[in-house]
Amino acid sequence: MQEKSLAQLYVLMVEPSKSQAKFIHRELKSAGIEHFDIALDGQSALETMAQFKPDLVISAMHLPDMTATDLVYKIREDENLNTVAFMLISSETGFDYIDPIKQAGVTGILPKPFSSEQLKRGLYNTLDILNPDALQFGEFNAEDLDVLIVDDSQMARNHIKRVLKGLGIENITEADDGANAVPLLNEHFFDFVVTDYNMPKMDGKALLEHIRSNSNQRSIPVLMVTSEGNMGNLAAVEQAGVSGICDKPFERDTVKAMIQTMLADV
Repeated sequence: MQEKSLAQLYVLMVEPSKSQAKFIHRELKSAGIEHFDIALDGQSALETMAQFKPDLVISAMHLPDMTATDLVYKIREDENLNTVAFMLISSETGFDYIDPIKQAGVTGILPKPFSSEQLKRGLYNTLDILNPDALQFGEFNAEDLDVLIVDDSQMARNHIKRVLKGLGIENITEADDGANAVPLLNEHFFDFVVTDYNMPKMDGKALLEHIRSNSNQRSIPVLMVTSEGNMGNLAAVEQAGVSGICDKPFERDTVKAMIQTMLADV
């Protein structure tokens, strides 16, 4: 399959402010985007997507009829649209606003105002997902790896799976909580685990402690993917023996480098 370039991306911008839309439009053209449409609200965006499926949606947080969170969840719940990449541009920094967006799986969260470099990073993250690049490292081949993903959000798991499959990893098992991951670890050998931190029954730290102390795979690499901002909690995870911590959004280049480092230490 031929790889897409920035010039081939179809971008749908959802922005009610005409001045902001003009600014973003100009920055997209400067970055190399040639194909784009503009919607002023969430419903118009959904109607446009029903006719022409974009590669990427770039949205403001607050729309006249819904929030960006509402919009991305509607996209993720539509089987015809759930693979569309999503980028947020917002001045919002509150956890209650940002975390649901991160959980849905996005290619970038840009501040207002954003720099050209920040926009290009988000666009290249989109290309990373659309253009598979099989992971090769020493004696390990991506198609031979068995991976366990643990996250209570189905949307987050879907996004992580999509990134991993873009690296050529196809053997993926899922668990929706640390407690449900424990029997899977007892029954099957995995090459590494990708887990969320915040989960309702057994969180990522408790799962990590179980793996390191009580499982038959105590040395298995564990990558924690989280939007957790409490430095004390993250320090406790590091002390418990995590192999790597990756912030959400789950970006391919960052994850690829971490996987290579983890496998090198096995």
